Amino acid sequence: MNERALSLHDISKTYNAGKPNEVQVLRNASLTLDRGEVVALVAPSGAGKSTLLHIAGLLDTPDTGAVVINGADMTRLGDRARTAARRGQVGFIYQFHHLLPEFSALENVVLPQLANAVPQRTAEARARDLLERVGVGARADHRPAALSGGEQQRVAFCRALANGPSLLLADEPTGNLDPETSDQVFAALMALVRDTGLSALIATHNLELARRMDRVVRLDAGQVTPTPSAS
Repeated sequence: MNERALSLHDISKTYNAGKPNEVQVLRNASLTLDRGEVVALVAPSGAGKSTLLHIAGLLDTPDTGAVVINGADMTRLGDRARTAARRGQVGFIYQFHHLLPEFSALENVVLPQLANAVPQRTAEARARDLLERVGVGARADHRPAALSGGEQQRVAFCRALANGPSLLLADEPTGNLDPETSDQVFAALMALVRDTGLSALIATHNLELARRMDRVVRLDAGQVTPTPSAS
């Protein structure tokens, strides 16, 4: 039986619970992601997509519901176990690259591996390979300030994949780029995802990009619903 890469079961999340400014962001939201599947998450601003991604990636906890990654229920893990699961199984990409400015592109991809006890030489070899795959190998020794926006985001992709996660979560990964660069960078991301066999949940406002993924779901009124087409 094909084990799901990610299953979210009846996830609810409320901020400021019990207060006058209480906001229920998620209401029994459910979502499944098969191994190797790339799913677009389309949502209006403020709908809670970042909250959903943070819960899926073990950065936040739901009030109710279960988060299952690769068949293992992560919901009741302690902080240390959650950190270990997140570090080993989940990669994150954000709209802004968040690269460390004092380090080179190569070092930005090496550092997460060193934190995961990967030997320096092995980490550097993997970092160079990833950077080559997305077309920025020649820029490996440059710091982020010397890179274009598209190059910075490609390095961020590599950093997210540095520890070999099985699940990739991306929050508007090309939202800060112009249309032409966005298209090129998204193509590089999809090639990298397909090549490594990752499962990916990618939040985007760009319906053209959404159409290039395997499936589109929508987050609205706190729930996830299937979308027949991205048109």
